[in-house]
Amino acid sequence: MQLSELIAASAAQLNTASLSFGHGTTNAEDEAAWLTLWRLGLPLDTDAAMLVHELPLEQISAVQALVLERIQSRKPAAYLTREAWLQGVPFYIDERSIVPRSFIAELLAEGDIDYWLGDHTQRVLDLCTGNGSLAVLAAMTYPEVTVVGADLSADALEVARINLERHHLADRITLIQSDGLKNVPGLFDLMVCNPPYVCTASMQALPAEFLAEPALALAGGQDGMDFVRQLFEDAPQHMREHAVLVLEIGNEREHFENAFPQLEVIWLETSAGDDQVLLVTRTSLLRQHTSPKA
Repeated sequence: MQLSELIAASAAQLNTASLSFGHGTTNAEDEAAWLTLWRLGLPLDTDAAMLVHELPLEQISAVQALVLERIQSRKPAAYLTREAWLQGVPFYIDERSIVPRSFIAELLAEGDIDYWLGDHTQRVLDLCTGNGSLAVLAAMTYPEVTVVGADLSADALEVARINLERHHLADRITLIQSDGLKNVPGLFDLMVCNPPYVCTASMQALPAEFLAEPALALAGGQDGMDFVRQLFEDAPQHMREHAVLVLEIGNEREHFENAFPQLEVIWLETSAGDDQVLLVTRTSLLRQHTSPKA
């Protein structure tokens, strides 16, 4: 069997298994290619000439076993490969942390928030850092800044430490265990946060792949805004004068706007559209606190 044939056969299996994707791939074909290449120890950018390469039986069997594990376990492929990619950067991941997939990574890599930054931007906070991927990308994107990654989960922070070491950034990124901003010291010029924002109804409807992740990183209460409410209360006192907060709220824009109808925010364009990630300034947060409630 050729490599291309094995990938096609694996994709067909995945397609008929009623799986859910979204942890690094969006369809069975891409996931089959990822699992196959990973199992064979080949890079994701393997030369197309390899597709006609005839594989020995033991390699075919190894790939088939991995695909079967993906189907039977319903775990995200990233948990099976122990690797996830954001903006071309590889990260270690396991079940102690949510699989990294934040659209904030795009905004960092493509410079879409640079308009609100400048020479004054010296300290960056990645709140709900999980496996540390956004903290690492922020440090890579802005070599002159120092970064703090904070998370309530001690397990997730252990995973983040692995990635700091992997990318040789332990001297620039500090990890802190904190419930929201409670234990986070100092002031910041930029905050990024991909919080638990999934509302109760959506949590109850999640596919098995998402339920395999820590619920702590997903569940945001009845309307998904529990963490965000507290964050908006606490954030201004942790922000310098010109600081901004970049916040991901996924598919919960309606709930967000119902919860904060008077808050002035800027919706940022990502590959998923312009309703997944927003930017809010310290000034807007302070104005929200002092505005009469409707």
